[in-house]
Amino acid sequence: MELDSRVALVTGAGTRVGRVIALALGKAGMRVGVHYAGSQKGARQTADEIIAAGGDAVTLPGDLIDPATAPRLIEHTAKVFGQLDVLVNSAAVMLRTPVGEVLVEDWDAMFALNLRAPFFLSQAAARVMGDRGGAIVNIADLAAFETWRGYIPHSITKAGIVQMTRGLAHVLAPRVRVNAVAPGPVLLPDGWTPEQAEKLIATTPLGRVGSPADVAQAVLYLLSADYVTGETIIVDGGRHVRY
Repeated sequence: MELDSRVALVTGAGTRVGRVIALALGKAGMRVGVHYAGSQKGARQTADEIIAAGGDAVTLPGDLIDPATAPRLIEHTAKVFGQLDVLVNSAAVMLRTPVGEVLVEDWDAMFALNLRAPFFLSQAAARVMGDRGGAIVNIADLAAFETWRGYIPHSITKAGIVQMTRGLAHVLAPRVRVNAVAPGPVLLPDGWTPEQAEKLIATTPLGRVGSPADVAQAVLYLLSADYVTGETIIVDGGRHVRY
């Protein structure tokens, strides 16, 4: 796919990994819909940086936990730009939920944002892309492939993203390619101690923490790789092969 002047919607683009992906797409010449829920200031900064670099971007608010938001967001993006070529499902929440302490409301919120919203965004996006086709990239997580004791519900949602990627890739081919990126340690959790960071680095085969730019690079690859669909690229410095 030639990215210049194409239209992308990136969810959760006001902060963290989503923000860096949106900036990378904008710098590649794409027109970017910068979605946000609570990070209005960050989304505005993201859009401003894209515009300052010579690109085109608009901010698009929406609470994806509300099931009505997904189709409206897709329709709004297509109306603003006149088309939609790429969807990046980045918006998600990661809550520590040890077994025995999981609340129904936390479970429902995680599944609504992390799994339900990407599915219905993808369904609506494929409809809007029509015969022109396009590409969808889902942001999964290394947790889809490992057992994280304190994050089992989160891990289930991300395993669902991997399977959703495979299923949609099959159903939407050949018009729409669907792939995923599963980041590992590209951003340290808030509140981590230097000792925790050192242990993480020591147990990562490449010997360092990654960055959101590593994820954005994988997204750009998947958008340009016209013969790749149904794939999940793990970006984790080799942690998934360390055992």
